[in-house]
Amino acid sequence: MPLFIGVIAAVIAARLGELFLARRNARWLIKQGAYEVGHRHYPVIVALHALFFLAAQIVRIRVILTLGARWNTRIFVLPGAPLVTRGPYRYIRHPNYAVVIVELAALPLIFHAYFTAIVFTIANLLVLRHRVSVEEQALRSATPYDRRD
Repeated sequence: MPLFIGVIAAVIAARLGELFLARRNARWLIKQGAYEVGHRHYPVIVALHALFFLAAQIVRIRVILTLGARWNTRIFVLPGAPLVTRGPYRYIRHPNYAVVIVELAALPLIFHAYFTAIVFTIANLLVLRHRVSVEEQALRSATPYDRRD
């Protein structure tokens, strides 16, 4: 988790640096006679990019808080424990994986690393397909998993 927070902090710092650089370059461009077009949507783009990270982290934190001591990066099944169906699990069976899918696709795209986004998103989906299958099989064997809906 500390490494993840460090990466997110580094990305946010890089984005803030880009905003600073963009502001400096805008002043130079204006002095050279350039003019801005489509400026009314710019605050929306900045807000959306900032909110993406915030929203993803809110979901991740919500997942961790919802599972409490049962949260782990590995697959553990606690026989006899009730299935968690509150918080984000009320809407989706694997909310943390959904956040990771979005992050692994979006982080490279922010830096226009399209190849990286595609390759790692596909690789992650393949690994997650197996992992979710293993996790669900384990949950079916120890909990009323299929009777959740």
